[in-house]
Parts: sequence; structure tokens; C-alpha cells
Amino acid sequence: MKKRIISMLLCVVMTATMVAGCGSKKTDSGSSADTATSGEKITFMVPDWGVPTDDQLKEFTDETGIDVEIAEVGWDDIREKLATGASAGKAVADVVEVDWSWVGEFEAADWLEPLEVSDEDKTDIPTIETFTINDKVLAMPYTNDYRLSFYNTKQFEKAGITEEPQTWNDVLEDCRKLKSTGTVEYPFALSLNAEEKTSTCLMWLAYTMNGVVWNDDGTLNKDSAMEALEYMDTLVKEELVAPEDKTSSGMDAYKRICGGTASFLTGPTSFVSRSTNPEECSVIGEITPILVPGKDAKATETMALPEAIGVTKASKNKEAAKKFVEWYTSADMQERLNETNSAIPTRNSVLEKLIQDGKIENAGAMLEEAKLISSPFPNGVPSYYAEMSSAMYNAINKMALGTYTPEQAYEEMASATEKLAKE
Repeated sequence: MKKRIISMLLCVVMTATMVAGCGSKKTDSGSSADTATSGEKITFMVPDWGVPTDDQLKEFTDETGIDVEIAEVGWDDIREKLATGASAGKAVADVVEVDWSWVGEFEAADWLEPLEVSDEDKTDIPTIETFTINDKVLAMPYTNDYRLSFYNTKQFEKAGITEEPQTWNDVLEDCRKLKSTGTVEYPFALSLNAEEKTSTCLMWLAYTMNGVVWNDDGTLNKDSAMEALEYMDTLVKEELVAPEDKTSSGMDAYKRICGGTASFLTGPTSFVSRSTNPEECSVIGEITPILVPGKDAKATETMALPEAIGVTKASKNKEAAKKFVEWYTSADMQERLNETNSAIPTRNSVLEKLIQDGKIENAGAMLEEAKLISSPFPNGVPSYYAEMSSAMYNAINKMALGTYTPEQAYEEMASATEKLAKE
């Protein structure tokens, strides 16, 4: 059983409010590892899904002589705790979780220590690009989530559709046929609620359609964004998406494909495993992961929303922290974290091995799609991403509810993005 104690380090540098709800566990070194960092102790702040097992941590300590104390913190709280500590010039942890959407803000605030990464690792882990700003790698991805398409082959066949969709126009025509034949009433699963999943829906749709979302100056590319908005508006007006998709959570909208009430989804890679889990899927054996459609053929790029870990600038144990990052994101640990934490590897070499070994079932085009990952942000994720995303999903939701036209939705989000980019 994992022993949970309150992290003394966090108690020193955080207020009582920050410490509340933050658990920790500590490795016992007993190691005689002969390294420059032997005998040091670091703290790793991470959500529950990223916590290594006691055995894994012990192996790291035995190998390096570095003790690791885990500060298990809710994902939503990490950014606030890091900001509070940084404002006081303190390190709330030596190694911290870095979500893809935070990296621009963290870079602007100078909270992360740049990491040295080999060209081999950059090739094996395409999502490193997401955490690179001004040619500096600020965090190393450890678990992946990129956009992959899924379709229900049985429902397509029942509607008389014999081929998987290649383009977004194919998807639209297929959904019309699925609806008109009475096969599925609302065949397209799409997030339209006022939440970030709706922003990213517009991003990946525009990106896979046209290979661009933002211009080099940080403003929205009007032609690409408008094409994506008009496509979403068509799905809504022709009732190809469920009415509840407009107000329910994005994940609930996605899950409709596992319940058989949707026939097509472009969404999280986690649906590869969800589609084979009888506790989550009632149509097992019917869902196939495929390459994301594009404008004229299959898309040549896809967007990823990965999680990473980085070393805090205020850490007094930077070298030990970097050794931990290197170990935690190594090929061996990615394979083991898949087994213990169900983490999808960010290393394509590990993903390929797991698929070949049969440890990831019903993979379909999962590996092929992973090789197409690239960032839609020409200058890296901006520091104002959270505010920009809010403007985007609120405008899209208004369009879905019939308050805005696609043009009005575009103007609202474009105006907000342009203002943020100039600040």
C-alpha cells in the first residue's frame, strides 16, 4: 500500500490553502549510487494519472541515488500552485506536470528550465514540437492524446456505405445517408458546448482541412477558420449532431460512438481502448480507428494534446530533476507506464512495439496517425491560450445554439485573438 504523507517541502513554500488536498509519497534510497547527484531529493508534482509505482520509483533511486517525493495534485490546481510559488521565488516542486495548453504561459513567465533533447528523441517524439518555443524545449511529453477518427463499420454497411471516408465531404455525405436511411439519427459526434474541447474541435477541423489555423502573426486564418465553422454549422442545421451535444460535456458527446448513437467521431486516442472495453462500449467489434479525413484526401497532419513534465526554474536540484525527466520519459518507462497507468506513449517506437505485441488492441490507424502529429501553432502555444480558447468556444457555442451565424462567430473570436496577440 502506498504511504501518503504531507510533503514538507510544500508546507515550507505554500500557504495552507495550497497544501490542502496535496498528498505525497517518498522513496527510500538506501542506495550507494556513485553519481554527482547521489543523495539529493527532488519533488515531483503530478496528477494521479502520472504517479509512478513505488517499485518504479525505488528502481530510479537505486540507480541514481536520488530520492523522489511525489506531490499528487489535482490537474486544475497545478498551474495555480506553480504561479503562487514562482511569485515568491520558490519552487513548489523540482519537476512539474506541464499541459500542452500551459506551455506558452509558463514560457512567458520564465517558470521552466530549458531541456537538452537529442535529435533522435525529437524524431521519436513528434509532440516535443508542442513544448518548444523559440527553439527551446521546455518540457518532455510522457503521455499522448492526438486526434484520430473512428467510424462504426456495421452502421455504415447497414446504410449502404461500403468505403471508409477519405475527405470531410465524404463524412458529410455519409452522415446524410446514415440519417436518411434511418440507420442513425445523429451520426456525427461533436463537442459544441462552451468548453475547451469545442475550441480544439475547431482547431483540428481547420488544421486537417487546410493545414493552417493561425497566421504567423498569431491571428486566425480567416479562410481556414470560416471553412471549419461553416462545416460545423451545416452539421448542426442538418441535425447530423445530437441536440444534447450543444450543452452536454464534450466527453459525453464523444462517448455517443461507444453507445451506438453516433457513427463517426474524430476525437481522443483513448477511444481506441474505450471501444474494446465492455464497461464503456456497447458496440464492441464495430468501431474502427482510421486516419483523419482531409479536404481532398486523408489529412497529412493531425493535432496532439499531450501532457509533459518539466523542471522548474526555481528548483535548487536542477541536475537531479533533469535525470528524473530523462528516466521518466525513457522508452522503458513509457512502456511500463502504459501497463501501470494506461498512458499512451509519446514515443512512436514504443507505440509501435505495444501494438505489435498486442498490448494495444484494435489499434487501426493509430500508429500511422501518430506519425502525422505536428503543431498548428506557428510560433508555439501562445501565453494567452486560455483566454483565446474561451473566446473561441463561447462563439462556437452561440453559433450551435443559433444565436450567431458562422460569420459572427468568426468575427467575435478573431477580434479577441487579434487583441490578445497585440497585448
